[in-house]
Amino acid sequence: MDSPDPDQEMVAYDPCRPVRVVVRPDNAPPGGQQLIDEAIAEVSAATGLQIVDAGTTTEAPSNRREPYQPDRYGRQWAPVLIAWSDAAEHPDLAGDVAGLGGSTARQVDGRPFVYVTGQVVLDAPSLTAMMESPDHVRAVIMHELAHVLGLTHIDDPSQLMYGDNLGLTDFAAGDRAGLARLGAGTCVPRL
Repeated sequence: MDSPDPDQEMVAYDPCRPVRVVVRPDNAPPGGQQLIDEAIAEVSAATGLQIVDAGTTTEAPSNRREPYQPDRYGRQWAPVLIAWSDAAEHPDLAGDVAGLGGSTARQVDGRPFVYVTGQVVLDAPSLTAMMESPDHVRAVIMHELAHVLGLTHIDDPSQLMYGDNLGLTDFAAGDRAGLARLGAGTCVPRL
């Protein structure tokens, strides 16, 4: 993804602290949580980041999600939100969009920008209809989690981060190289 600082090549999560994740399970298809767990395990292995389950939430996804919500999550950055949704709740899911993912970057004292939280919004109706091929649903979740961690779409259809999945169910070599690089970001303990 683009860095907010043109002099900083990339933004990543701080590898010196766990990336916490909460799931809003409303509207999840049967087996949806298992696919999320498997996708998180794949992304964690590819990056080396410690991604931890911080439980469930009732928080709705939003394009204006606050990165710091002390009343909901305590005095720390909000965890990454994974929510099953639909186009009525999250209009960016309209059309042929199975999911969305991204993160919020912050900076302190001139140190590099780092991601502090993010969200994955999954189109529950579309993905529920795909559950006869759970590997494909897991691939959508992996793709969106990779966006959260900092990968963007690429022009190579042999990679999972290609804009339109052509049936891939796992990260390819280029995806893995990018994820490994993002897992080696900068530690920013004061943030």
